[in-house]
Amino acid sequence: MMAAPTNPSHLLCALIHQLRQHKPEASQISGEAATEDETAASVSEGSGRDFDDRGKVFSSIGFSESASPSRVLSPERFNPKRAAVLICIFEGEDGDLRVILTKRASNLSTHSGEVALPGGKAEAGDADDRETATREAKEEIGLDPSLVTIVAILEPFLSLHLLRVVPVIGVLSDKKAFAPVLNTAEVEAIFDAPLEMFLKDENHRSEEREWMGEKYLLHYFDYEINTKKFLIWGLTASILIHAASVVFQQQPSFPEMKPIYKYPTNFKAKFTKT
Repeated sequence: MMAAPTNPSHLLCALIHQLRQHKPEASQISGEAATEDETAASVSEGSGRDFDDRGKVFSSIGFSESASPSRVLSPERFNPKRAAVLICIFEGEDGDLRVILTKRASNLSTHSGEVALPGGKAEAGDADDRETATREAKEEIGLDPSLVTIVAILEPFLSLHLLRVVPVIGVLSDKKAFAPVLNTAEVEAIFDAPLEMFLKDENHRSEEREWMGEKYLLHYFDYEINTKKFLIWGLTASILIHAASVVFQQQPSFPEMKPIYKYPTNFKAKFTKT
């Protein structure tokens, strides 16, 4: 029988209170703050290229929705699939805030060995993005949803092929109560990293790229723990940079160089769950 989780520490209590006050940036799709209802979306062929055959989320590009090209977000084209990832934060032994990450199985035909947040595409039975993120985390790493306190829904991200990815922040108050059980068909390893790392220039590098005629930076973070080395990049890195900015209420020490666009003033899309 699973032991009852301990109460959150003072640090985590303060974090939970802070993040529950967080409101995502205004979504230019609706002209209002992005809500869970807005994160539901109908199916589009193009966005499927950012899912692998198991419905997991991967992309080398990830832009916050409010910073995405208006010319590709016409009502006819912007009809993306919906996905959610879990940013599961806990307090480390040294009192730092850490986030749980996974490494994909090396025998998979696509994106093998890449680092990702637990998560994947929404299924018909999911009530909302919280359920998508926690369901996927349980399937991938055995994280019981009852151990996680969901505290914030961040602004959706758009991937290269316009997959709409919703970051869900959850707090794991009792790390010792979590005994990982990996789905070895999908996950080769689980590890954690200091969340603040994604605001620092140490172990960070970037490459200038271009998308839809606009230049941007592709971010990479090299990380080593217990003699094992991991590379965190692309959409996962972009989401973690934003999450760290929200949690620590500060901007990264390096330039993000995100493209800045505006939606047409008459653009307002409606979303229905798949």
